[in-house]
Amino acid sequence: MAQRGRKPIPTAIKVLEGNPGKRPLNTKEPKPKSKAPKCPPWLEIEAKKEWRRVAKQLEQLGILTEVDMAAFSGYCQAYARWKEAEEFISKHGTIVKTPSGYWQQVPQISIASNYLKIMSRFCEQFGLTPSARSRIVADKAVDGDDPMELMLMMGGK
Repeated sequence: MAQRGRKPIPTAIKVLEGNPGKRPLNTKEPKPKSKAPKCPPWLEIEAKKEWRRVAKQLEQLGILTEVDMAAFSGYCQAYARWKEAEEFISKHGTIVKTPSGYWQQVPQISIASNYLKIMSRFCEQFGLTPSARSRIVADKAVDGDDPMELMLMMGGK
């Protein structure tokens, strides 16, 4: 059955944002340990670089956990493929002349666009956009404490 309305926001993100809606938090939400998963060996080289660049920071915020391996891999792989297409465009341009003499847009334009859309969806999930990040109060979880425990210690404030 299809879900109606907005996608639910994970409790850890709500806590980091200071629970702006002031609605009761889901105390029964599964809370996997805030430990970044190991980088899968099958990721492309650029995807592995992106993994190393971002994973530890997300782990410290309590956002990335071991069970997020597939989703975070998807983000990293989309990043690598987007970057590859953009580098091709930078090197070769956006339009080429076909053997029959017609001018045509290079396929990397749509490839880059598709992977940017995929990457953007993952970025929203992990708080990797400026707007998503602006809602997060990072100093609450950077020291490694559980965001839910911090919320409970603060009396739900």
